[in-house]
Amino acid sequence: RSLSRSKSPWMVVGWMGVVAAFVILSYYSVVAGWCMHYAWHAVTETFNGMSNEEIEGMFGAVYANPALSTMWHLIFMGITISIVVAGIKEGIELWVKILMPVLLGLLMILLVYSIQSGGFMDGLRYLFTPDPEQFEFGRSSLAALGQGLFTLSVGMGALITYGSYLRRDDDLTATTTTVGGVDTVIALLAGLVIFPIVFAAMLEPDAGPGLVFVTLPIAFADMGGAGMLLAPVFFILLTFAALTSAISLLEVATAYFIDERGWTRTKAALGTGGLIAALGIPSAVAGGSALFGEGMANLTSRVPILFGEDGVGWLDLMDYFAESWLLPLGAMGISLFVGWRVPSDAREAGFKAGSSLKWLYPGWVVLLRYVIPIIIFVLFLNEIGMIDLNN
Repeated sequence: RSLSRSKSPWMVVGWMGVVAAFVILSYYSVVAGWCMHYAWHAVTETFNGMSNEEIEGMFGAVYANPALSTMWHLIFMGITISIVVAGIKEGIELWVKILMPVLLGLLMILLVYSIQSGGFMDGLRYLFTPDPEQFEFGRSSLAALGQGLFTLSVGMGALITYGSYLRRDDDLTATTTTVGGVDTVIALLAGLVIFPIVFAAMLEPDAGPGLVFVTLPIAFADMGGAGMLLAPVFFILLTFAALTSAISLLEVATAYFIDERGWTRTKAALGTGGLIAALGIPSAVAGGSALFGEGMANLTSRVPILFGEDGVGWLDLMDYFAESWLLPLGAMGISLFVGWRVPSDAREAGFKAGSSLKWLYPGWVVLLRYVIPIIIFVLFLNEIGMIDLNN
């Protein structure tokens, strides 16, 4: 608004970031709650002595138990809200300084085991050998875009919110380059941890929740004593990783109400956190609810080009809405706004202030104006069926 005019249509892009924070955290906290549930079972050694069939049925039972999923969802949201209420330095910054090193340490412990697990080379081949038969250009490219936007918090307002807390002379270009690089390294390390463990146990690397909540617990159970030590490490790591992301998402919505409505941080965090927790309840109960499970699947099956003939439940619908619509369109809107609407002197000053990489500016503008919007627009047209990139 301040860079264009009052009641500017560009404000829709900003609103999309706030909406994305609400939508993503509403179902993300449900999945994080499942991680907490499995961490609890891993710490109490529930997996010890369970058969593969029992572990496999465990996730289905959790997913189909509305009360259990809702309980963990609300506990996770309560922890997230309490950290954001504490503020930037005493809450977010303090806890991230604790959680991130612990997360990296746990990851390295798992990596050491993974390297000597016996499945490391199989994991390398699985990760880095292309499989043309599994590749659909349009859908795979949109999924990759969604993952990139999701993991870097691009298109959802998180980086804009955190960026507003930095000093004007902080080196943004060096910082963002470092963040992108470290994010990629951590993602690769996670893959090098997970897939060798799966192959060492001679299991299939199924995608999605099945990999984390079925395949890996079976692998840990098959390891015996080592698995009983590694399972808590893995699920605590997963919970910590989810918590750091959840803090960022809640801060976006909280910052909006602090800046725009004049609310106190406590009121904003409690209010937005409470609304998000309520919005997440349909995702939490979807596995055991005729309305949000089968009913939603029947409704979405009427749009087979987007959801397939079987449709999707509420949780998957929220995920699709965020990853395939809000994040790509938000990223495209931000690119177009900064590339075309922001005054050139303000844009250049913002990029170069404190920067050690000023020479990147011309290429950055070209990316914002042309490359990024065109790529996202083409992939979006493919997603809604107006073009077919697979042919």
